[in-house]
Amino acid sequence: MSVGPDPTEPETVPPTFTVVVGVSPTSRSPLALVWAEEEARIRGGHVVAVRAWRPVPPTYTGNRPPMLGEQPASALAQERARLAEDVDGVLGPAHQVECRLVEGGRRRVLLREAVGADLLVLDAPRRPQLSGGVYFAHRLVYSAPCPVVIMAHPHKDDRSRQGLGRKVADELVRAAGTAGRPGIRPPRLSGDDL
Repeated sequence: MSVGPDPTEPETVPPTFTVVVGVSPTSRSPLALVWAEEEARIRGGHVVAVRAWRPVPPTYTGNRPPMLGEQPASALAQERARLAEDVDGVLGPAHQVECRLVEGGRRRVLLREAVGADLLVLDAPRRPQLSGGVYFAHRLVYSAPCPVVIMAHPHKDDRSRQGLGRKVADELVRAAGTAGRPGIRPPRLSGDDL
């Protein structure tokens, strides 16, 4: 025997699937934004684009008082507009992404915004960035309150990866040939000799 909903109970609305995307001010995180928007569309959820922001303190030199630059409210409005422009530039103007500029350090902001989210999505750093001796993305993976998706940058083609592998191999051979033997150099190798 099946029982229908109790008419005296308030109707509960299921929570919406939420994807939080960390948007870099330098790269605009295109892979993360595109993937997050598609994932939210498939799951019937929504995307929140987050960027950490810190106001620039007034500067001064010597005995002069600090130079008064932009007012904090004006700088905040400009950064909000910049975030919206960056998201529009990646997804187009018809997107339904909520944009949030949050004051604070990027790691703390992303962790705070990920509370209650179903996924946290980031583009992989273009270069390893050390933060206190540990990689930024690595620290997020282990401290986020939800699953973290890190979008790897695609390689241009297989030849570029092989070229990089060849360069690394050449450097390893060169380093091994000189290790512990100052003044001794390995023979020059052409690309066909390896």
